[in-house]
Amino acid sequence: MKKGTNGRKMSSSQGRARPDKKKVLLMGRSEAGKTSMRSIIFANYIARDTRRLGATMDVEQSNVRFLNNLVLNLWDCGGQDAFMETFFTSQKDVLFSNVEVLIFVFDVQSSDVQKDIEKYQSCIETGIMKYSPEAMIFCLVHKMDLIPKAQREMLFSKRKEELEHLSKPLKISCYATSIWDETLYNAWSRIMSLLIPNVGQLKLKLKKFADHINADEVLLFEKATFLVVAHHMRKEHNDGNRFEKISNIIKQFKLSCNKMQSFFRSIEVRNSSFAAYIELFTANMYIMVVMSDPQVCSAAVQLNINNAKRYFKDTDQS
Repeated sequence: MKKGTNGRKMSSSQGRARPDKKKVLLMGRSEAGKTSMRSIIFANYIARDTRRLGATMDVEQSNVRFLNNLVLNLWDCGGQDAFMETFFTSQKDVLFSNVEVLIFVFDVQSSDVQKDIEKYQSCIETGIMKYSPEAMIFCLVHKMDLIPKAQREMLFSKRKEELEHLSKPLKISCYATSIWDETLYNAWSRIMSLLIPNVGQLKLKLKKFADHINADEVLLFEKATFLVVAHHMRKEHNDGNRFEKISNIIKQFKLSCNKMQSFFRSIEVRNSSFAAYIELFTANMYIMVVMSDPQVCSAAVQLNINNAKRYFKDTDQS
């Protein structure tokens, strides 16, 4: 069983460049699923193993390194009513000061939706608007797998519209999520991409690299979480969630390799329509290259990837 703590669990390693540290609040009422999603993204849990996690008590802090130049000061806040009351009264100046990101999680099947809304409003009005008005706000409507597929889009649209109205004049981003599919990776990839200091440089370099080798798509994944860091697409694709599906699949494969005391380094997939390559690219990132020509020589792609490593080195110092 996991026990809450007010102490910090340091997980960052020393790098040559001083990392950019961002305070992230993870909030929501009890059993909304906050700690489960954090454990899947940052602690290599698989969905079924999150059942053994206990309730978070008070605030559990951890420093999580993402790439080499970003450290998340992640505050996982207990959702029991007694804890949340202290967050909005005696602890509000400490908790809500200098917040870069607020992630508020809603259980889509909550038995008391009105109370969920009240807690969210208190968080916005008592905390964020007063102490960190420039913070980015993300609302995750969670456990969507429990809703019949035919009803999900309509329900989510209704919740999103309500939350956007309640949050005015602040702007928010809403995502429908579940720990059982790629939606969790979609939401967290989008959140993390907004926090990466040099993401603009990465996207520009990916574009030049993709154009140079005539690739359909090139993506970068963070090594530990396998969240999408940046991507460039030269050919339209019908599946808008394919990146996150890949994140989910490859991370599960990595965990399987770890259980066998093996290290995942690369994988190549080919069929009659395309060839795709995923391999360790830098100290902190994997790269994925997708080519339309399934007959392309693997050695040629490998040579281009190896040559590109020097080009990306200054955006991933370690």
